[in-house]
Amino acid sequence: MVFIDNEGVTDPHYNLALEEYALRNFSADTDYLLFYINEPSIIIGRNQNTLEEINQKYIQEQGIHVVRRVSGGGAVYHDLGNLNFSFITNHDNKSLHNFKKFTAPVIKVLKRFGVEAELIGRNDILIDGKKVSGTAQFTTGKRMFSHGTLLLNTDLNEVAKALQVKMSKIQSKGHKSVRSRVANISDFLDEHLTIEAFRTLILEGLYADDTNFKTYKFTDADREGIAKLKAERYDDWHWNYGRSPKFNIQRTKRFPIGEIDLRIFVEKGHITEFTIFGDFFGKTSVDELAAKLIGLPYEERAIKDTLQAINLTEYFGAIDSDDFINMVYGDDELETINSN
Repeated sequence: MVFIDNEGVTDPHYNLALEEYALRNFSADTDYLLFYINEPSIIIGRNQNTLEEINQKYIQEQGIHVVRRVSGGGAVYHDLGNLNFSFITNHDNKSLHNFKKFTAPVIKVLKRFGVEAELIGRNDILIDGKKVSGTAQFTTGKRMFSHGTLLLNTDLNEVAKALQVKMSKIQSKGHKSVRSRVANISDFLDEHLTIEAFRTLILEGLYADDTNFKTYKFTDADREGIAKLKAERYDDWHWNYGRSPKFNIQRTKRFPIGEIDLRIFVEKGHITEFTIFGDFFGKTSVDELAAKLIGLPYEERAIKDTLQAINLTEYFGAIDSDDFINMVYGDDELETINSN
């Protein structure tokens, strides 16, 4: 086993790029172990609808990263109190979906701390019935990684706030996260451990079972390759948001000028249909306004920039533009229509 030292980087965009780069480019003759710790971030599963999983307003206010990973499963919250591990190996049918194989070494080390951890269900590590780790896998067909979280001292209040879905009634075909009862490993330890000390103890415990453990150092070519993948995939809005499955939104709100009912269809992160109904009075057909929004990414800045440049009173009468913008993309309660 070779340990990949990520050199203390806490940027989740970089760390996910590093993980994928190592999977696709490092020697297939060797198994690798990668540890990384991320700044506050929500890591979205490959097949999920990003907007359905996050509290968009809150994460923007708090500067929380949102990054989609290549593996499936549900959205998870990372912060500096969470240790992420990734075992990179050759693909084989016995290892695929065999989470026990890759969690067993971690559970063994936890038990050395006096913590009675166990793998429960498909892919979760539990202590005393509470989830402290979730795992997922990804395979290229030749190589695969099995990665997971270890919640040492994560701010669980932030988990609830960041993953609280304000747009709770969006309907889509995305895979939705199952909210589980979670706990921190520190709750079950007799002594306080920093995340760095915890990382060292886990690594030493894994080293103790493998005398051939070595540490990998990056080459200049590695650094260039990781930076390129980060820029092309993990920094890209279309990957993190636009790849979301298609979904429909209905938003209805009564203003002093009358009721406005919006029907928005989003596919690959972009507005493909936008229809406006209501009992308001306006000078200009709202179809003209809708046409200006079709094709935009369903993203706050793009919508706000477009609508702020438009005189909305022409379409609705005396309406506050910020109120309408918040209705199109904001925290107002949603009503739903069927997804396609």
